[in-house]
Amino acid sequence: MNPTSPATTTRRTFLKQTALAGAVLGFPAILGARNPNSRLQLAAVGLEKMGYNDVHSLASHEKVKHVAFCDVDSTHFARADQVTPDVPHFKDFRAMLEKLGDAIDAVSVSTPDHMHALIAIEAMKRGKHVYCQKPLAHTVWEARQMQLWAAKTGVVTQMGNQIHSRLEYRLATRLIHEGVIGKVKEVRSWQSAAGNSQTRLLEPPEPGPVPAELDWDLWIGGAPARPYAPGVYHPAAWRDWQDFGGGILGDFGCHILDPVFTALGIKAPLSVVATNSGINRHIWPTFQTIQYVFPGNERTAGATLNVTWTDGGLQPERKLAQMPPELDLPRSGSLFIGEKGNMVLPHVGGPRLYPVENFVGFVYPKDLQGLNHWHRWVDAIIAGTKTSDGFDYAGPLTETVQLGNVATRVARSPGKRRAKGAGRTEPNVLRWDAENCRITNDTEANALLTKAYRRGWEVPSAS
Repeated sequence: MNPTSPATTTRRTFLKQTALAGAVLGFPAILGARNPNSRLQLAAVGLEKMGYNDVHSLASHEKVKHVAFCDVDSTHFARADQVTPDVPHFKDFRAMLEKLGDAIDAVSVSTPDHMHALIAIEAMKRGKHVYCQKPLAHTVWEARQMQLWAAKTGVVTQMGNQIHSRLEYRLATRLIHEGVIGKVKEVRSWQSAAGNSQTRLLEPPEPGPVPAELDWDLWIGGAPARPYAPGVYHPAAWRDWQDFGGGILGDFGCHILDPVFTALGIKAPLSVVATNSGINRHIWPTFQTIQYVFPGNERTAGATLNVTWTDGGLQPERKLAQMPPELDLPRSGSLFIGEKGNMVLPHVGGPRLYPVENFVGFVYPKDLQGLNHWHRWVDAIIAGTKTSDGFDYAGPLTETVQLGNVATRVARSPGKRRAKGAGRTEPNVLRWDAENCRITNDTEANALLTKAYRRGWEVPSAS
């Protein structure tokens, strides 16, 4: 018998061969389509909140077997153990990858944002497929590196903005693609939640004792070292702090702007400008407005497209949507303003068309269905295909979100003057050179595309 035939090729040898082929040919690596009994051996990093949701949702696929759970807080293992018992525990993802090696096929990353890039890239470097929670990365540069590493290694990737696969967003995308509201003239997107809402602190507080179950040094990872403070960072309030999260835009931008990107086929803005309620070097603003200008295309009405993001209770004027007077805009979502009418798309809600008189008798398509976002990633690995939300798509989306955060960090507050030598040639407006991953007209803002890492925690460049 041929020693390399499907009957005698081991599962691990096959995985190595297909991963190598994928990297060389530029196609995703596959699990083992020639061996239908193979199961995707999955390691989960981060087990609380969305981490647990990811563990539970991925474990529901019949081809998935969890082989490692990793978390810096030992209290987080209990619920994951109920999903899949007798799985080895780790607190350091590096030790997990080193010890288990080829026993891991894929990794899910569900940690605070500041650790996404390092964990995901170290997994991809080892040929592991990666599912990473939104936002894909903590900085623009990290998002670009994750996209490049995914292309370089050929692994199958997906971002964890699960509404991407739900019926509501898929239907909205189809309506735009079919020209139901005509070419789009402008988009307004918003989230009613306020930034810096978890603690309301403006500066790091007095430190407190680190719980015995938490490895605080591992939690900090590549961020600047700071003392632990109870209830301020771990497990949930970290989004308020610039060193760890991205505020409201970082939390919701990759959700709410996702159907804007998929429906209109936009990728990178030409410029971005921000105003906000005030900011310091520690926390995100309570509310902000981010104005993006994108190149136009066949689905837009003009040579450019304005996309405006607001949060903290700021919303578009409802009259822009031309809704009936008894209706209000949703608390979060997007408004697509088209040549033939408008579409209001709530965050996790079905699209609605206005003014009503323009769409009398319109019948919404009935042949679409929602899909399981987690299973789509697993199915793509098994089939050797790509996902619609892989890092090639999620990278530019995340770059756009984090560009908004760069703009808000350098936005002028009322009465505040920028320091001399900042390099800005146009007040507030940042010009984006996507090809070269740089802001061309502001040296201060350009420096914020990346960040400094603690020694030993640097994110590897793909170049």
